[in-house]
Amino acid sequence: MAATPPQTEPAMQKPSPGTVIVALAALAGLFFAAFSTYDFVQHLDRQVHGIHCSFIPGLEEADASGSTGCHVTLMSPYSSVLRASIWGGLPISLPAMGVFAFLLFYALALPLLGRQRDERATLFLLLGTAVPVLTSLVMGYLSLVTLDAACKLCIGIYTSSLAAFVGAILLYRGARRTERPADPVGWGRLGIAFAVGCLFVLIPAGVYAMGAPPFERYIGECGRLETMPSEDLLVPLGPQAATVNVVEVFDPLCPACKGFEERFGAQAASAEVNRRVLLFPLDDECNWMVDDAIHAGACAISEAVICADDSAAVSPEEVIAWAFENQETIRTGAEADPDSAAQAARQKFPALAECIGSPQARAQLNNGLRFAVDNQMPIITPQVFVNGLRMCDEDTDLGMDFALRRLIDRAQADGARPWSEPGESIAAPATAPRRTGRPAIQLQPRRAAERTPAEAARAPAAGDDPETVPAETVPDPAGPAAAPPVAPTEPAPPEGDEGVPGALPGASAMTAPAPSAAPSAAPAPNSAAPSAAASAMSAPTAPAAEETAQ
Repeated sequence: MAATPPQTEPAMQKPSPGTVIVALAALAGLFFAAFSTYDFVQHLDRQVHGIHCSFIPGLEEADASGSTGCHVTLMSPYSSVLRASIWGGLPISLPAMGVFAFLLFYALALPLLGRQRDERATLFLLLGTAVPVLTSLVMGYLSLVTLDAACKLCIGIYTSSLAAFVGAILLYRGARRTERPADPVGWGRLGIAFAVGCLFVLIPAGVYAMGAPPFERYIGECGRLETMPSEDLLVPLGPQAATVNVVEVFDPLCPACKGFEERFGAQAASAEVNRRVLLFPLDDECNWMVDDAIHAGACAISEAVICADDSAAVSPEEVIAWAFENQETIRTGAEADPDSAAQAARQKFPALAECIGSPQARAQLNNGLRFAVDNQMPIITPQVFVNGLRMCDEDTDLGMDFALRRLIDRAQADGARPWSEPGESIAAPATAPRRTGRPAIQLQPRRAAERTPAEAARAPAAGDDPETVPAETVPDPAGPAAAPPVAPTEPAPPEGDEGVPGALPGASAMTAPAPSAAPSAAPAPNSAAPSAAASAMSAPTAPAAEETAQ
């Protein structure tokens, strides 16, 4: 009886259901990954752009509000790699495009080469589809658990990866049930296929890295502090044993500040700096530089952070974490009842109840605001100063690793700038007596500004540079009628500072003047340095603009 000759494979085969599933899933994954890469590349001009967040991207307009889960994941440190070497890093969606493109290419090649019933060839495809599945499991966990965000584009990629894996399983099981072909694909050819797959990933990544814009020229060119603040104006965050000092201008109810803190905390370089916060609440209850409360309740929460710095029971980090978690609730409550934010903080942290709203806490908060005035800081949050050099606003999200690493290296090369001594970081008139400890806020006389009424009333248009805070002025002490310091808005303690245990020297005269007493002239944009306003104590009233995380 003659032996049955081995079965031979035809040159071409009709695509099996498993092959079709793999090909369609790879095409869908390529589609979603391409949109994600496009959104990422759009931000390489350092501007704000909309982000697609839809299961059918392209049919809806890209969202620029920054409130979607896709925005959270794109701006997170997990959206790209090599961030310290390339501005923004290499988006992981770009290698994903290469993987899906190769899977599509390989799935189409199987029926063309007659290898759909080849166990080795289909096993190679199964292993290839396992790569995006495993990656999706890791990224899905980070997105849902760590970032607490659901990105529709990402979900599309996860679903496509799983579908391709299921199709590859069907194809492999079908190949195992059939008789082995006479000429199974050799391991050498599969090695070549693996090398081709690597090229699908490496070539686009290499081209992207070589074509990345050189943004080093912007590092350190967005302003600097002429005077470092004194430690009594700041609240320390974390260890303070490093040599490089970092100042964060911060509002605890600012959504952009929350996003910044999450990104900054994930930086390895953050362990190389001493982080201190200069509280800058965008709330007209205590900040005379804003007309309306952009973040209602921020003044009370800022006072709670200050109080926690002097408390053994509560740390500033605990107060900030609580404020971040309940930002919307606190702001909504404060809009209806201005006292609700302070009440919520007292209820959450009973150890801080007596300190919140005290003249001491208000005085330190006011000190920080006047330091911002003296240094003409833009009225935006967050802001970051590394060794006195301001990190550009465009570098506080995707470019943070890139910029922070270079700012720290520059600070270590130039030598760290120490904090000022108490009283040196806020100007005081020559006739004012020197005080010990935390100083009272008294400002140097400045010349009146030479601005036309039209320039004074000019409001910045959308897209203009951020506003700067013009320096406050007091009557010239050399003039015929030098006025005493402005009266505080809170009641002065009896018998001077002795009426308040632990009150700061001069605290009774340190609260910012009421907005109603200020002229209506708006500060000039920071493209031109603002001059002082007139001979009477003035407070700018231009509305502030929060820096939105890109």
